[in-house]
Amino acid sequence: MAAAFTRRRRRWDTDRILSILLISPSIIAIGVFVYGFIAWTGFAALSRWDDIIPDLTFVGLRNFERLFDNPRFQQDISNTIVFTLAFVTGCILVGLGLAILLDQKIRGEIIFRNIFLFPMAVSFVVTGVVWRWMENPNSGLNKILDVTINPVLTALGGAPLHPGWFIDPNIGILGVALAAGWQFSGYVMALYLAGLRAIPEELREAARVDGATELETYRHIIMPLLNPITLSVVIILGHISLKIFDLTSAMTGTGPGFIDDVPAFFMFDTTFRGNHFAQGAAIAVFLLVAVSVLVVPYLIYNVRTETER
Repeated sequence: MAAAFTRRRRRWDTDRILSILLISPSIIAIGVFVYGFIAWTGFAALSRWDDIIPDLTFVGLRNFERLFDNPRFQQDISNTIVFTLAFVTGCILVGLGLAILLDQKIRGEIIFRNIFLFPMAVSFVVTGVVWRWMENPNSGLNKILDVTINPVLTALGGAPLHPGWFIDPNIGILGVALAAGWQFSGYVMALYLAGLRAIPEELREAARVDGATELETYRHIIMPLLNPITLSVVIILGHISLKIFDLTSAMTGTGPGFIDDVPAFFMFDTTFRGNHFAQGAAIAVFLLVAVSVLVVPYLIYNVRTETER
């Protein structure tokens, strides 16, 4: 009995050592190339490195003070807030609406589901190029715009779109948010559809038996049950919007008067075009903190929820 226990103990120790050896390269790589570079970026943000030649003289929080006094960065923060609100709200409304529509067991559901998810198959760069091309003043698609979209907007009491509307100072970052919403609404639809399909049909039947209308059923039963999905959507889309770069870079750049500028694009400009590495590192640290403030509480909430289960 003792010999068998000793053999099992040795086998367990051997398996444990092999497991550690197996994952150690990944742990070392993550430690160096993720957390090591994060620490290096934080150190650079506290230095005087303002040229190609490194100057790691410690200056404290001076780079952050200069950053928040920069009018361009202030405009970037305003743009990010507007973009996030428009992007997240639009995706939730459109995605939830499409999910409810598909949940009605309509004919051809698989085809519609694939069509709605198709934009997720392309990158933000492709999305930005296509949307910029569609609104190019020299593009023949503007004739289609005048024939299809503009009459509808005019009939609804709105102003017709014009070529290059997405860089209009009166619209600003909302044009970019529209393109981002087009790409991610299908993804949100898939999340909500999975949540709707996970709700037992017995709950809906019980609500109908109690005299609840379809609207009351969605309001008082289904929507509260979808709150975890909504929270996940807000976290996922929120952190995407905070670090958005490729879409604005491909679609509008900074726009006239920085109306379409975002912190990530400002960081790229500052670091790799202006060689102000300490200032660029300060922007990177700000983005890391902003994303962490959004994501870390969500991770803690998920861990606590799983523990309670």
